[in-house]
Amino acid sequence: MESIIPIKGKVKYKLTLDPSVWIFDDRRIDLKSYFTNPKQEEDEDLKYLFNMGKHWSREIMEGATFPPTLKTERKFDRQGMKTGTFGMEIKYFLNHAEIEKDANTIVFECKDGSEHAFPIEEAYKFIFKYSQDGKPLTEDGPVHLIFGDGSNVDNPIKNISAIRVE
Repeated sequence: MESIIPIKGKVKYKLTLDPSVWIFDDRRIDLKSYFTNPKQEEDEDLKYLFNMGKHWSREIMEGATFPPTLKTERKFDRQGMKTGTFGMEIKYFLNHAEIEKDANTIVFECKDGSEHAFPIEEAYKFIFKYSQDGKPLTEDGPVHLIFGDGSNVDNPIKNISAIRVE
């Protein structure tokens, strides 16, 4: 249970996060290139519409299918997963927990008893690093907290045990 991180406090849904399964999530970020390659801002609504258009076009051309029907539809970079350094943006989890309107701070609780508090708007840009060179962060993990601008990538906040919304 050391790898489970609860989200608690002023949220509609109290969630538990398990970083050990994020390696298969399509939203994962390759941290080896994330802060070095220039970022292009993506409009989530436009991206959704584009993907739905591709899906609709495929259904018209090929008929409705329930993926994955072909082995070629879903390809994982197995070697990249074995050697990669990955993270996940925190905003997805905060959105699912549905933060209450009167909350204004996110507090990251650490195993040593220390706490790191940030405004909600700032915390939405943070990234949880959950693997280094293909291995989970077991010694000082389960996740490391990296700021959205990468300013603490060499010295992240470690040993996070819970997220509290105040």
